[in-house]
Amino acid sequence: MMTRRRFVASAPSLLGAAMALPGCSSHPDTESFETVSKSTWRLGVRDGLSGAALGRELVRDATLAPASHNTQCWKFSVTDKVITILPDLSRRCPAVGPDNHHLFVSLGCAAENLVQAARAHGLNGDAHFDSSRLLLSVTLAPTTAQTSALVKAIPARQVTRGDYDSKPLSSEELNLLQRAGTAEGVQLLLLTERNAMDQVLDQVVQANTAQMADAAFVKELKSWIRFNGADAVRTRDGLYSGCTGNPTIPKWIGDLAFGMFYTPKSENDKLVRQIRSSSGIAVFVGEAVDKAQWVNVGRCYQRFALQATALGIRNSFLNQPVDPRCVHAGAGLARQHAVRE
Repeated sequence: MMTRRRFVASAPSLLGAAMALPGCSSHPDTESFETVSKSTWRLGVRDGLSGAALGRELVRDATLAPASHNTQCWKFSVTDKVITILPDLSRRCPAVGPDNHHLFVSLGCAAENLVQAARAHGLNGDAHFDSSRLLLSVTLAPTTAQTSALVKAIPARQVTRGDYDSKPLSSEELNLLQRAGTAEGVQLLLLTERNAMDQVLDQVVQANTAQMADAAFVKELKSWIRFNGADAVRTRDGLYSGCTGNPTIPKWIGDLAFGMFYTPKSENDKLVRQIRSSSGIAVFVGEAVDKAQWVNVGRCYQRFALQATALGIRNSFLNQPVDPRCVHAGAGLARQHAVRE
């Protein structure tokens, strides 16, 4: 576990995936969460893989990307030369992402993991999004194998929901993060001045209050929480409460306790602590409001997150001000950055 300073990213509300896709694991439901998690998030690049075994390994790496509520909202089709990533619309989150942009940003995150992992196995991955068919294809071609710091960070990357240490980042670190999170059509704004961060904080608190007043949002969020390890292993998705330091309890107790402890005040107080103790805020801005651009923003965020992980820097997500239902609360900032959660 890394304990260095942390960085808050204005990005989708995507908690780090606790499990890979059900189809990517042969573990029975009787195994413990710790056993399955250790197998899924294993460190290091496996050498000597080819054919179907290599395809499965690349898909495993892809599924370690963040997804909204850890829905695992993707499907994969694998051949020797192309891996196709398709949206699983049955796992969309209509309350938190009514326009599906969370889902397509998640596909971009998965594609970036796949491209980084492929390079370590001697394959160059060229990702292309087909807007007409809503699929993201990664074409693979032989190249010189290179195990970068980013690919090593894939199994170590996680979202951290906790107070930060507020230590400033160096110019070199900020430059590395800027390069990682920027691409053609995607701009990364790094806010490190306290006044600018306080303005974002105000937008976040207002929008979070509006979100939590929406019964559909709260119901959807609760439906993806796994209150104990057994449920997390059984579903291979969702937000395992134990990962945030909460006790593991039976689902029926969790359903009752959720409404008692998940309140606007408790969540706003938490957000205030996290942002005020953070080193900065990263805002990802796409040049267009469409699915292809959301995929590109997802790729940029994922490179940013992997670079941050390689530097020992934590990050979390702030989607509240750009939730389409909360734009009125987010004022100018939300409208300016409405293409990116």
